[in-house]
Amino acid sequence: MKKKQSFIQGTLILLAAGIINRMLGFITRIALPRIIGAEGVGLYQLAYPFFLVLITVITGGIPLAIAKMVAEAEGEDRPDKSRQILRMGLTLSVGLATLFTLVALVGASWVSTTILTDSRVYYTFIAMTPMIGIVAVSSIYRGYFQGRQNMIPSAMSSILETMIRIFFMLWFSWLLLPKGIAYAAAGAMLGVTVGEVGGMLVLLWQYFRTLHRDKLENTANSPLTALTENPLIPSSPAPGQPALLRRLLRISIPVTAGRLVGSFSYLLESIITVRSLALAGIAAAAATAQYGSLQGMVIPLLLLPGVLSSSLAVSLVPSLSEAAARKDLPTIHKRMHQALRLALVTGAPFAVVMYILAVPLCTLFYGNADTAPMLRMMAPFAVFLYVQAPLQAALQAMDRPGRALINNLIGAAVKIAIIMLLASRPEYGIYGAILAIMVNSILVTILHGYSVIKLISLSLRVGDIFKTLGAMIITGAGIRYMYSSFTFTGSEGVRFIGAAGAGMLLYLVICLLAGLISWQDMQRLPLIKRWRS
Repeated sequence: MKKKQSFIQGTLILLAAGIINRMLGFITRIALPRIIGAEGVGLYQLAYPFFLVLITVITGGIPLAIAKMVAEAEGEDRPDKSRQILRMGLTLSVGLATLFTLVALVGASWVSTTILTDSRVYYTFIAMTPMIGIVAVSSIYRGYFQGRQNMIPSAMSSILETMIRIFFMLWFSWLLLPKGIAYAAAGAMLGVTVGEVGGMLVLLWQYFRTLHRDKLENTANSPLTALTENPLIPSSPAPGQPALLRRLLRISIPVTAGRLVGSFSYLLESIITVRSLALAGIAAAAATAQYGSLQGMVIPLLLLPGVLSSSLAVSLVPSLSEAAARKDLPTIHKRMHQALRLALVTGAPFAVVMYILAVPLCTLFYGNADTAPMLRMMAPFAVFLYVQAPLQAALQAMDRPGRALINNLIGAAVKIAIIMLLASRPEYGIYGAILAIMVNSILVTILHGYSVIKLISLSLRVGDIFKTLGAMIITGAGIRYMYSSFTFTGSEGVRFIGAAGAGMLLYLVICLLAGLISWQDMQRLPLIKRWRS
């Protein structure tokens, strides 16, 4: 019997990896500007959005489709079909990667001089191109392992990739700095490429290790095939392959389109916001600074607790897909209630902390409190963002990626319209853009929720929502009182940590008493489980 992680175990594994990666990511954010300066970082950042767009086109929805289809095949106990799906995904993704790598190499000079108007970006752009194929292969293997409900390879790969990337980004940029800023920025991008290679090798090692283990467990089931087939080399067409390919494309194309909508919406948002602020009479430099504070400081803080909801979303797709393949509606309802409850209950206290302690939080992170009013305004609505991720994953897992795409399109259109209407008025300015983002998060979450409820006849546990709201209010009052009482410490950082930590503990006690979190939930945590054993 193949070893699978439970839905909660898989989420915890990805959550741990996400937290480690985000903590490690601060190293490059601090060290890289010290090596290549703001100008070098600017050259690096100019090339990176093009890479993200290319990767979205190539791998946007294919890994999710692979995860879903493999989960269904594993639910049918068809490992041969799982490997067939993997080979098909690799063939499609590598083919697209090869095409777009050639396009990127040929168009690098035109992009750097015409679109970006800085020819020095050329070197960074060229250094970026080898990553396209590497990321394409890695993403397919991650989808395969997620479909088998084994999140350890993805977690190991991402952590090792981050560690290698940090070392080589800093080393290559320092090594090439004597040749000029342009070469130093290209060196940083080469470091990212080396990290991606390391992550891909971990996934390949894990795959062949899994293949060998499956062969030992199922020696009677085509042992020679299990040993000799190589997923990097497309095999001859097998019966049913065209149907599998059509299904893969039917799932992946709407997901890719949805992610492209998000990418282009973000690009359009940045352009329209700055132009609208200019119409409001704000100088260009000030408008850029305000938008930079919003997107570069406030939004990252709001999304920091989203590590859990994104981990939930990844684990939810194969879990729901397998249950759907068995037509097991009770399990689907159970998984959705688990995911929504975890996203809501775990995200809520962070929203409270960001609202009550916005000033000390921004002061500790960024050295000033100028962004605190923006953070305080957006914090209560961050909960919608945390709940949105598992809802969208559910639509994708249940063969409704097109519905998710339409919901995102509606949200993007409303957001852009509000930005144009409000941000251009002097009395709103940047807060018009903030209102637009808040409305977008609420609207898309409600649309996703309505679509999921209608699709699977899900009954919402309204009591949990009101209990969580009550816990947030009580916790907020407690944090405010404790922060004002910790004046004897003499340190702003100690006051913040003390008030936030005490508030989290208070919130946990309230959730236990209210039944939002059970002792059974607590005992599933690895540290508590180890302590009890």
